[in-house]
Amino acid sequence: MFFPLAKILGTQRVFRLHPWQIAYLLDEVWGSARRTPQIPDPTGQSDLVFFTTFFDDKVLDALDLPTQPGDDTFTSTDGLDAFLAPSGVNSGGPFEWSGRPNQLFCPPLLWHHLAYAYVLESTGIVEIFAEVVRRLLVGETMGVLSPDSIAWLRATEQLFFRDIPTFSVASVLSEVRPFDRTNRRNAYWRMFGLDLAHPVPPVWAGSGPLADWTALTGPVNLDFRQKWSEFLRQVWIGLENTANNSGPNPTDPGYIALLSTAIKDLLGNRRRGGALAREEFAYVTMLNWFHLTIDTDTSVITDLQAQASNAADRLGALGQKVGITPALRSRELFDLAEPMSTLLRGIELGLFDTEETAASLFTGKNNLVSDARSVINNWQSATGERVKESPAYPRPVVTGTQPLRVPVPASPPSGAKVPSPNGATLMPSVNGRKE
Repeated sequence: MFFPLAKILGTQRVFRLHPWQIAYLLDEVWGSARRTPQIPDPTGQSDLVFFTTFFDDKVLDALDLPTQPGDDTFTSTDGLDAFLAPSGVNSGGPFEWSGRPNQLFCPPLLWHHLAYAYVLESTGIVEIFAEVVRRLLVGETMGVLSPDSIAWLRATEQLFFRDIPTFSVASVLSEVRPFDRTNRRNAYWRMFGLDLAHPVPPVWAGSGPLADWTALTGPVNLDFRQKWSEFLRQVWIGLENTANNSGPNPTDPGYIALLSTAIKDLLGNRRRGGALAREEFAYVTMLNWFHLTIDTDTSVITDLQAQASNAADRLGALGQKVGITPALRSRELFDLAEPMSTLLRGIELGLFDTEETAASLFTGKNNLVSDARSVINNWQSATGERVKESPAYPRPVVTGTQPLRVPVPASPPSGAKVPSPNGATLMPSVNGRKE
């Protein structure tokens, strides 16, 4: 969401946008979902479906901004309906008013899958930035900020640590669900049957029935992880046997297609009637903003002297300054978030529901194969789950020929220990620490 905008405007210019403009831009992005290009069939035979099929199409119109007729000379010159108050963010001049809604026609996936938000939040990025923002606002212990960083600080506080401006589609905080951390965990629990690997910090913890993210949820996708892990295992078998022209070949694209359909139905059941559509949009937006902040040595990273060669090390450096240790496998989680989002979007679109299309996950040299490899390697390393081993054989006590973890250049910075949470999480607890 913010990454495509940063490619057009530049990262620092995105952070210099007024929070009001960004809030309205989010509504424009929401309304533009129907204008995303069709996603090609993996087999190259035809185009498939639009982004809006991920949830009930009617929810876009039900929650969209009001417009006025496009032939109004004061608001439009190209026949397009104009928003009553457009954001004015455009590639020609980000601080100029265009008078019309943005025609955001860009590559598919205007915003990521909810899994993107879950995986990134599992790193501890939200809690680290929350404490960074708090300390920057209440005192002078973090140093002096440049004008660019001051603009980032204002936008971050007003967009993501308070209720977003009233009536925005991304406004998902109210008296009936007043705790943002509870709300996000509720969405993750319903969609994936997973909790985050760290508890809500005491300084932010709510109390009472409204703080229980598992209450009144109804059906929960508790078997998502089992199906997802088996899906990855079967794709790995295909990747491992791609060049196998002799001897037994256990690759089964038909079974991969069945697993893909099962996961599609599982996630689709939680999306009926547009459920979780706004929540997914809001939470992915928040995590994407933080991801963009630490993806490079931005002004705030430089001002806080947290420069590093990758996002995980920048997060670790920030965590050291506020006494919060990110997840031990943060590097893998950052590398996992985007390709996992892409694969799950493809699954929900039905891209792999046939043997022929399922085979595109492990044959040829295309982006799908690269994403599948990345997800398998980083999921195994982050979770400790050996998806590269067949469940048909007893798991050995000694590690197999394939390493469990992906190589990293150095250990993350040490810091405060995080207590183990209750409930199912992405990363298991081993001897009181995250493995």
